[in-house]
Amino acid sequence: ALAKSDVVILSIPVDGIIELLPAILDNISSKTTVIDVGSIKTNICKAVEDHPKRSRFVAAHPLAGTEYSGPKAALRGLYKGKYNIICEEDRSEEDALETAVGIFNHLGMRTMFMNPVDHDKHMAYVSHLSHISSFMLGQTVLDIEKDEKQIFNLASTGFESTVRLAKSSAETWVPIFQNNQKNISDSLEQYIGFLTEFKEALDSSDSNKMYKMILRSNEIKRILSGMKLNIVKLS
Repeated sequence: ALAKSDVVILSIPVDGIIELLPAILDNISSKTTVIDVGSIKTNICKAVEDHPKRSRFVAAHPLAGTEYSGPKAALRGLYKGKYNIICEEDRSEEDALETAVGIFNHLGMRTMFMNPVDHDKHMAYVSHLSHISSFMLGQTVLDIEKDEKQIFNLASTGFESTVRLAKSSAETWVPIFQNNQKNISDSLEQYIGFLTEFKEALDSSDSNKMYKMILRSNEIKRILSGMKLNIVKLS
């Protein structure tokens, strides 16, 4: 079946991609395009860096998704206006790259190119860290609030939006964390440093320090609002 396929898309946990990708390339034709959509890229690219059919592979990461997984989580219009990252595009044959870009363009996505090392470093901060933060906030509340009904009754919309990612699949995310370990560890160290700094300001009643830290973090709203306006303008 693989040898007769025009396109093969690997959309499974990243440890599965790393394991299966070499075998898939072993069995495709010289015209088949293989695309992965994993959330880490360095170890995936390394897994086939010396494979004789490496040029038929396109390493992609569409930056769109929800906290749900599986076919039932499909959402119409999810990809429209979002970015798709392709790594090591120079190692993919022109027709394979055109096929991959064409698929993502058809979904309404915009493509950008990035090397896998930079990709994984950026994802550690803007994606992977936010999932860990959500997971651990959920665990903190579950540890303190033993009454599930109490959590349901007291949870605000702010809490719900903050822990939304805590509903994400462990089967998906543990392999991501394992395969981007150093970058995520660095991001956690910096994040914990800011949490510690805020706690010290709170414990010392340093309202000026807390005020400044919150104001600084408010800048993210301006940045993200600008991105949304840009997407609307270009679509």
